[in-house]
Amino acid sequence: MKDKITPMTYKIALVQQDIVWENISANMHVVHQIFEKLQAKVDLVVLPEMFLTGFSMNVAKTAISMNSPEVFWLQDLASKYDVAIIGSLAIKEYKKVFNRALFVKPEGEIAYYDKRHLFRMGDEEKYYTAGDQRVIFTHRGVRILPQICYDLRFPVWSRNQNDYDVIVYMANWPSSRQRVWDVLLSARAIENQSFVVGVNRVGKEEKIQYKGCSKCIDFKGNSLLDMSNEINGIAYVNIDLDELYQFRNKFPAHIDGDKFTIHN
Repeated sequence: MKDKITPMTYKIALVQQDIVWENISANMHVVHQIFEKLQAKVDLVVLPEMFLTGFSMNVAKTAISMNSPEVFWLQDLASKYDVAIIGSLAIKEYKKVFNRALFVKPEGEIAYYDKRHLFRMGDEEKYYTAGDQRVIFTHRGVRILPQICYDLRFPVWSRNQNDYDVIVYMANWPSSRQRVWDVLLSARAIENQSFVVGVNRVGKEEKIQYKGCSKCIDFKGNSLLDMSNEINGIAYVNIDLDELYQFRNKFPAHIDGDKFTIHN
């Protein structure tokens, strides 16, 4: 008699954070408190874009290196709680600054993705260098495509070539463009036959208001989690990878996708 196969599920914690403007130590304290309340058996914790500083162009103050205490602190959190952590920071490297999503595994390994599409309406391209690599992280058998905020508006950059299972968007997305956030997250899930996790901050930064509305959407566009109450905290969702693979096998739209090459 064959052993019963347990469905492959992956538990994700979405952190909807009110970021203290340009105050790294204060935001580290907030994140540390959230981790102290973390449920058991979480696989991935998703933090917002620039979760230690807010969406600041003051890179002289906010940018840190890959060898900074803040990065080692993330490694310690991942190890202590046995989770992978993803969130973006302002990272300086070789006289350049990147809006970089760090993917920190419990074993201490760090991978990263540099934001491709810089938000010119906020002058981001004047202070940051755009990334040019599409990156996929793998953790506990799950393939994850990282994307940062403005990347959401560019579907070719996230086009699924049957090489990932989950798209993770980290954002500081203003409430004035909330409908765009909602619609595009659903579109990315449906067109890529993928789970989509969008984590957005809450609170106010000068004149800009953030309502959060972090969410998880399945490969058919159904909402699995919607943090639409501006809560400053954490919520959880379990995604079923078996259901995803079964759906793709029955409806393999990716086979008919257009071939393309991205030129830098």
